[in-house]
Amino acid sequence: MTRETIKLIIADDHEIFRTGLKNVLRLDKHVEVSGEAANGLAIVELARQLQPDVILMDIVMPEMNGIEATKLLIKEMPAVKIIALTMFDDESMVIDMLDAGATGYLMKNTNRKELIEAIETVLNHKPYFSDEITEKITRIVTNHVHSPIETPPSSFTEREKEIMCLICDEHTTKEIAYRLKLSSRTVEGHRLRIMDKIGAKSIAGIITYSVRSGIYSMKKIVGSKL
Repeated sequence: MTRETIKLIIADDHEIFRTGLKNVLRLDKHVEVSGEAANGLAIVELARQLQPDVILMDIVMPEMNGIEATKLLIKEMPAVKIIALTMFDDESMVIDMLDAGATGYLMKNTNRKELIEAIETVLNHKPYFSDEITEKITRIVTNHVHSPIETPPSSFTEREKEIMCLICDEHTTKEIAYRLKLSSRTVEGHRLRIMDKIGAKSIAGIITYSVRSGIYSMKKIVGSKL
């Protein structure tokens, strides 16, 4: 994406961590830390007021956890990009956060370079996961690849399947449009219809479904970032 100012807010119940995170992010002149909150209810209200591009969301917080806050915000503001930034990496939290609509998942031991990369990646409509989470998601998908799915692959057109595979290959909307000789708006329309058919809230949901349904081969992503 072009290097325009990115409006970002932070949700975390530890003030010292928020302060350190703000100091790290402010080293990048393209990131504007517009606000912060210490619990899920407060971040929802803050996001409604500020309409940020990106939210860095802790998961375990008082009042309302990050998973519930993400669900609410994605429903109200589907364009916002939410990155989980947490110390928890157990399977249930990863699944619940991605199902809620998060587009990224990072551990709190990440560095500034990866954090900025994750922010820019999700704004390009691509998911970003730290290496630890990528390995965990790969195992999760592998373990569930043969489990029943509600929407059969036959529900999708060949064009939709082609776009799903390109999404899994980490192509942006603009790149897919160029490759398929379509407008970006047409590709975005296909993406939204795909998400509606499978009940997905994010690109991560498309990737998981594509692998589980066999539309995209698991062999292509094992050992690489989803």
